Amino acid sequence: MGGEYHLDASATSTNTAHTSVDLSSNPSPTPRSRQEPPTMNTAKSSVTLIGLGPMGQAMVHTLLAAGYPVTVWNRTASRAEPLVTAGARLASSPTEAVASSDLVILSLTDYQAMYDILSTAESALGGRTIVNLSSDSPDVTREAAAWADGHGAHFIAGGVMTPAQTVGTESAYVFYSGPESVFEANAPVLRHIGEPRFLGADVGLAQLYYLAHLDVFLTTLASVAHATALATASGVDAAEFAPEAIRMVLETGQMLAAEAETGISLGENLDAGHHPGEQATAVMMGATADHIVSATRASGVDLALPEAVKSLYDRTIAAGHGKDSWTAMYEIMKRRP
Repeated sequence: MGGEYHLDASATSTNTAHTSVDLSSNPSPTPRSRQEPPTMNTAKSSVTLIGLGPMGQAMVHTLLAAGYPVTVWNRTASRAEPLVTAGARLASSPTEAVASSDLVILSLTDYQAMYDILSTAESALGGRTIVNLSSDSPDVTREAAAWADGHGAHFIAGGVMTPAQTVGTESAYVFYSGPESVFEANAPVLRHIGEPRFLGADVGLAQLYYLAHLDVFLTTLASVAHATALATASGVDAAEFAPEAIRMVLETGQMLAAEAETGISLGENLDAGHHPGEQATAVMMGATADHIVSATRASGVDLALPEAVKSLYDRTIAAGHGKDSWTAMYEIMKRRP
């Protein structure tokens, strides 16, 4: 996943073959009507991109390669230099960047960065479509959508599920949520970033899916680091062990995929509260978790991760699921009615 799923605060707006906006003569651009979402035409409408970290820069290069005029803005203007060389136009301010295009894409650190930047460009927001590809919580996303609506703008949230170096490739995909008509109007442009996966009208869904996927991603990375630390504490070289840890990650994925191919649906079983333990029970897994904690303690390696895992198994067993599968820990984790 975004080998850099952290989206940087930088800015770009689209428009290479397009006249600069002279804000000295028109300091408050006339807001467009928000009754109907703008329709993207086939004449390569301009795009604005704000936020030129690695992810934002990759998006700009991708859109330029697809033939879109791109205007950019970033708080550190020097980041725009290679993009301007490639054909992007650098706006002098957030207001100019927003006024340059109907579609404004944000690639920032978080949603607070959106407020910090766009609050200085409120006069230009009317009628624009904001596609925020920054990371934050679903609730914060819903609040941002309401803020944009209050300023006459359409709002789509997105979660980019690829690192910067694979933006625009066949493996890239992006979750989107918000008003479907607004998404559909802009999908031809957004498709160049990665395969668009529209989740629904609830604008918080894209961030929910993004964060849930990154939950798997970040926990996996932590487990590889911890396992390697455990091995190196006993004198094994990290260069020797790390490939073994990575192989275990791949084999775990293959195990889950193989179960699905035999007709065992993890999701359906979780929905039904069905946790068959024929292969490995929570008691068996919990015993292994306890052994990992013991080995970690003896080695002097950090205990936080293995103790958290052991706690889950302990509570699963205490709740009467000792003879059930490891999946029974879902019953401990999920929100209560």
